[in-house]
Amino acid sequence: MGDRLGIRSAAITAVSRYLPDRVLTNHDLERLVDTSDEWIRARTGIVERRILDGHPTSFMAVAAARRALESRGLDPAAVDLIIVATVTPDMPLPSTACIVQQQLGASRAWAYDLSAACSGFVFALATGAQFIRAGVHRTVLVIGADRMSAITDVTDRTTSVLFGDGGGAALLEAVDEPEVGLLDFECHADGSGAEFLCVKGGGSLMPASRETVDQRLHYLRQDGRAVYRFAVVRMAEVCASLLSRNGLSGKDLRLLVPHQANLRIIDAAVQRLGLSPDQVIINIDRCANTTAATVPIALAEAWETGRLAPGDLVLLVGAGAGYTWGSALLRWTMPQPQAA
Repeated sequence: MGDRLGIRSAAITAVSRYLPDRVLTNHDLERLVDTSDEWIRARTGIVERRILDGHPTSFMAVAAARRALESRGLDPAAVDLIIVATVTPDMPLPSTACIVQQQLGASRAWAYDLSAACSGFVFALATGAQFIRAGVHRTVLVIGADRMSAITDVTDRTTSVLFGDGGGAALLEAVDEPEVGLLDFECHADGSGAEFLCVKGGGSLMPASRETVDQRLHYLRQDGRAVYRFAVVRMAEVCASLLSRNGLSGKDLRLLVPHQANLRIIDAAVQRLGLSPDQVIINIDRCANTTAATVPIALAEAWETGRLAPGDLVLLVGAGAGYTWGSALLRWTMPQPQAA
């Protein structure tokens, strides 16, 4: 582990995102499944999503991570730890994080995957920050990436309209300012919701077989109503809880960066916190639900478009399969990007 550093704050010093080139619109889906652009927009807010062809999840994770490191001017060999949040690993083993480590050339880093579905990036960020706060590491690379098209049944209109592919990365570094970076977090899990959003085939419960393939058990299955009821309550609840215990309210926030699963779920959190439209970033219309990648993609977009400046309070929140849900409170340190 090396010498203890005695530094207690973990700040995001670089963010980046990767979205595949291919766009799949609602009108495209109308030709594949019994649905309509109007139906999808009204119920989810989604207009289009990106689809990755011919590459695994690690391709997007590496692309996002490389951009983050380059923007910081940091050699990959300086990274101590890589955490990849994903539910679509390249393969059951080795971890996608190990593949990313090798492809980046991050020769000093240890690496592992974290599986918390749509809460994955928030969980991974909170986890990575603890290694810095404990004085164990200086530099942690946190990635959220998912190729949801690989586990989505295009013939299932309840799920095929919801998801897209993408990746995002954040670089956490040790800083000696106690009131910046990750200030606090709150994470939860409730396994009683496992049956409502899951992929039943391919694990030790139902190993891959002709029967599991024929029954299409390797695709995502969701009870949409149950998941919606869970997410609409828990996302708003955990945001309010985290702010309250830090003596804050919605008016203190510069930006809410929510998991992009459904526009109505986001609206519920915005209303609960009393936020104005300029205090929330929404890109679900263009990206759909990229699971562990939604939060870092939206965070990177917010920074790239000049919506964040040093000193801003930022609240991240995610909720998904498990059930899992969590929120992270940040004091932003990155300067606004220079105009091109």
